[in-house]
Amino acid sequence: MLTFEKLEQIRQANIELNRQGIRVVVGMATCGLAAGAQLVYDVFQQEIKKRALTGMRLVPGGCIGACSLEPIVDVYTPGQEKITYVQVTPEKAQKIIEEHLVHSRVVDEYVEKLEFKGQERIALRNCGIINPEDINEYIANDGYQALAKVLQEMTPEELITEIKKSGLRGRGGAGFPTGTKWSFAFSGGGQKYVCCNADEGDPGAYMDRSILEGDPHSVLEAMALAGYAIGSNQGYIYVRAEYPVAVKRLEIAIEQAREAGLLGENILGTGFSFDIELRLGAGAFVCGEETALMTSIEGKRGEPRPRPPFPAVKGLFGKPTILNNVETFANIPPIILKGADWFANIGTERSKGTKVFALVGKVNNIGLIEVPMGTTLRTVIEKIGGGISGGKRFKAAQTGGPSGGCIPAEHIDTPIEYETLLELGSMMGSGGMIVMDEDNCMVDVARFFLEFTVDESCGKCPPCRIGTKRMLELLEKICNNEGEEGDIEVLENLARTIKAGALCALGQTAPNPVLSTLRYFRHEYDAHIKDKRCPAGICQAFMTYVINQEKCTQCHICARNCPTNAIIGKPKEKHYIDTNLCIKCGLCITKCPKKAIEKTNKN
Repeated sequence: MLTFEKLEQIRQANIELNRQGIRVVVGMATCGLAAGAQLVYDVFQQEIKKRALTGMRLVPGGCIGACSLEPIVDVYTPGQEKITYVQVTPEKAQKIIEEHLVHSRVVDEYVEKLEFKGQERIALRNCGIINPEDINEYIANDGYQALAKVLQEMTPEELITEIKKSGLRGRGGAGFPTGTKWSFAFSGGGQKYVCCNADEGDPGAYMDRSILEGDPHSVLEAMALAGYAIGSNQGYIYVRAEYPVAVKRLEIAIEQAREAGLLGENILGTGFSFDIELRLGAGAFVCGEETALMTSIEGKRGEPRPRPPFPAVKGLFGKPTILNNVETFANIPPIILKGADWFANIGTERSKGTKVFALVGKVNNIGLIEVPMGTTLRTVIEKIGGGISGGKRFKAAQTGGPSGGCIPAEHIDTPIEYETLLELGSMMGSGGMIVMDEDNCMVDVARFFLEFTVDESCGKCPPCRIGTKRMLELLEKICNNEGEEGDIEVLENLARTIKAGALCALGQTAPNPVLSTLRYFRHEYDAHIKDKRCPAGICQAFMTYVINQEKCTQCHICARNCPTNAIIGKPKEKHYIDTNLCIKCGLCITKCPKKAIEKTNKN
């Protein structure tokens, strides 16, 4: 049986191991694997073995956040600064091995010095650094020390008080105080459950996936702490089946924790027992809603139920249950080890700690970032994100996914915290942040998110099932140059009715992208309906294809490829496009060798 003393011995032994020899970490999260990290890893593995490079450890790592630079290889040499190689190919790997590993010569042309200015890594503290498939590396980085401390020194009441004092709020959406949620489930006896929401379904969001792939034990340890706090012996992680790497590493981590005696019966000889099981989600966005998630774990159709009673009173299998998302749990162990005051001093008065964002879209440095609450949107986009790609003008940022809203350029200096985002008509959500530039049509953006919501609606309540469908029809009508006076008013009325009448948070927040774009970009809706044009030049129905006669060489290639014979003219004769026949597929533009065919926006 693992004891406190043995846990500390393992920690010290692995710390000492890391001080010896060279350690090579290859980023093997989903982003790295998609970029070819497995081939790079195989080259390192084969060459280290073939060359008999002793005193060298090769390990898979998670995502460090710089997704655009994958595959990333970090070389740790005792007493020296870490060397980071980016966009590594199998060919580059061969050179790194020959020069750096064999002859101790850094290959400078492949090196990138990654800096995390403006960031503070708490939830992401181990991602990209440790081997997520080795529990000993987690232990070497203070893993399971929080659990050991609590089991030795704190009562469940004291643990809950510490979490309350930290000011930690849920990182999955509404930002409900974590300690308060735990306290609701604490009172009373009988069977209780701890659930982790890893059903990350927002477009452009992959924060939870990266933590699970890079640091799964942090979630397991936190869930055990939650179990101790409320008097539960069983936890469930509801994770997307579409996250195969995360699922695999969770399975490995759970098995390793059980073998080590950190999950299961009589943990660390204290009499406390807690175990965790995985449940795979089938890709339904609605199962991210807490009651639908629990219903799905029970083996039923994932549909939300009315509240009250709330899950802390009657949740999974009708028993008191707490549910937090991956990022929320990942913050728990550091809070216990460093203290509630340490965490509470980060961020703002109303929003404590840090927040992880998946920064994507029209920005130069895409990837994962973790910033203190209160950091401005400008800092995130311009300093951390490196500004708008292609030198374009920043237009808006979508936060909160399909449940959030669009924050316009005029509010770029807004500090990012729960209340300020709500005031702007958006929300924190799980942490997706999609950056848009002047080439994005905001009506089309609203249509995109509502289309997603319509597809993902469970259909249980009419406001969401029918109302969002009617809203989508109106948006499609406007984007197809069929908008009429009065459509905007109908759209607004539908949106507010759905918010007031939908059963769950999915339906209640579904109109947010529409309401926020109407609030800040109503002129674009008016342009589509009244002026019959799309200001951004995105909506195809408003575009006209024309042939620039000065560039046209009358080669007839466009006409030969046109699927509707809309291009009139014979070889060596003047060509023009019959707009009545043109379906605006764009094939002619791609086929024209002289770039003589252009799109124009109707005025």
